[in-house]
Amino acid sequence: MAKKVKAWDRLTIARMIERPTTLDYIERIFTNFFELHGDRYFRDDKSIVGGIAALNNKPVTVIGIQKGKNLKENLERNFGCPNPDGYRKALRLMKQAEKFNRPILCFINTSGAYCGVEAEERGQGEAIARNLIEMARITVPIISIIIGEGGSGGALALACGDRVWMLENSVYSILSPEGFASILFKDPSKSQEVAEIMGITSYELLEKGVIEKIIKEPKGGAHKNIDLVAASIKDELINELKILESKTKDELLEERYNRFRKFS
Repeated sequence: MAKKVKAWDRLTIARMIERPTTLDYIERIFTNFFELHGDRYFRDDKSIVGGIAALNNKPVTVIGIQKGKNLKENLERNFGCPNPDGYRKALRLMKQAEKFNRPILCFINTSGAYCGVEAEERGQGEAIARNLIEMARITVPIISIIIGEGGSGGALALACGDRVWMLENSVYSILSPEGFASILFKDPSKSQEVAEIMGITSYELLEKGVIEKIIKEPKGGAHKNIDLVAASIKDELINELKILESKTKDELLEERYNRFRKFS
């Protein structure tokens, strides 16, 4: 029955203001979270949060895209659309994690990278591309989880990992259905129609091998029982890290390379 839910319905749930955020999951999954700020180039982008935490008493680096729960928070977090400063902060924390041999855990929820003039002036495309290059060769395990929207390069910049998972009602796509309909039909009102053919849902992407795991949600969405969803994520992370950390650095990099080469 789960597979028969319309893509647009899942997208609607993924975009709900009640949808749990990165910080909601960090609070429930990890202990002793210590947030780190700034990209050491320009400023601290609040649409990306990150720092050091403990997962079952094991040090890890946690990075995630943060949306707000009301208009004031969303303005502060730029509606979860990172500037290049956010991606550079994320990369700084990843390189730090590699230096101290900490696994990297990414939580993704964005409609896409911010496309304002100032973001382009500061090198938005370069910042995203740099993350992809560097993540491909970081020598510690990387697990990325899409917890809401996974939009375009803005999401991919944190999703070049050894494992990519999705919550059941999250979506992952090259662009939004509204954008797709505008380009293909010159009519954004057809966005619900094209959502059904884009292959953006967790079940479709699991079937195609784009992701490795779906984490189930309560009926109606993760906000109905966030503690249950967070517990599921925590258990899966603990188990998967045992597998990834049993591999040599060469094995980890080779398997990550092959994971993404199969899509070319």
